[in-house]
Amino acid sequence: MTAATASIAHTSNAARTGVLFMLLGMLMFSLNDTMGKWLVSTYSVSQLMTIRSLAALVVLIPFFIKRGWRSLLIVDRPWLQGLRSLLFAVDASAFYFAVAYMPLADTMTYWLAAPIYVAAASPFLLGEHVGWRRWTAILIGFAGVVIALEPSSESFSLPALIALVGSAAYAFALLLGRTLRATPDTTLIFWQLSGALIFSLVGVGANPAGWAPMDLQALACLSLLGIVAMLAHILVTRSLKLADAATVVPLQYTLLFWAVVFGWIFFDDTPRWTVILGSGLIVASGLFIFFREQQLKRRQPQQPGPAVEAGLGEITR
Repeated sequence: MTAATASIAHTSNAARTGVLFMLLGMLMFSLNDTMGKWLVSTYSVSQLMTIRSLAALVVLIPFFIKRGWRSLLIVDRPWLQGLRSLLFAVDASAFYFAVAYMPLADTMTYWLAAPIYVAAASPFLLGEHVGWRRWTAILIGFAGVVIALEPSSESFSLPALIALVGSAAYAFALLLGRTLRATPDTTLIFWQLSGALIFSLVGVGANPAGWAPMDLQALACLSLLGIVAMLAHILVTRSLKLADAATVVPLQYTLLFWAVVFGWIFFDDTPRWTVILGSGLIVASGLFIFFREQQLKRRQPQQPGPAVEAGLGEITR
């Protein structure tokens, strides 16, 4: 075997491993969402978020020590870091609140629209150029959201509105992430988890009566939320290091498949036809926007970006 052949084989194996890691990561995120829907029927969102954030912070302590506490606390643009952390805290809290009252597939459909919001807002907030093709895809994606929401006096319920607010918060947090590319992943995740913990503790303080008693089994289940989400992000981050983004990023839409399957198995949820149609438009729009951006990037001269640390990514849920 020649060196060139060995290199091609290694690249092919790495890509296949990247695909496997992305699929496993999406499965773990879906399991996390299913566990959250089950637990939030007993425990408040603030209590769930508090235990989840503490568990993830404890598990990541070795990474924080290795990085150095000073580099975690003293950062450029701390206000942007704080705002990003707040948006992710709102995103996660809104998801757990919405999923307590809505089917998994319905809730996931709204969150899958976040890349469409990012594409729509980027010309105004980041000064990025968006051509007519992507604007058309954005409008189709918004139409999918409207169809999934099925506008009526009944569909504009509080959970549905909170789901929309949460997905918008997630989108704006992603936008801020673009402006903080130079910040190491460990620092980003430390601020993100710390922000979620502070946000949830404020919620606990505002309603201390909402803190339900826990036994060891309940504590373990609540802690598992943060650990499973953290492991899912490790798999996704590793996937993007092993394979091209154009290969693995579209696999993130398997979240919707698992949401339908787990919603049907564990909660007897049957998705409405409007959700199926709307999610189809959202997925098609999101995929077009993604591949169009990849195409435009290939036309531009490559610029070296900051290195991404292995094994750490953004934890949203």
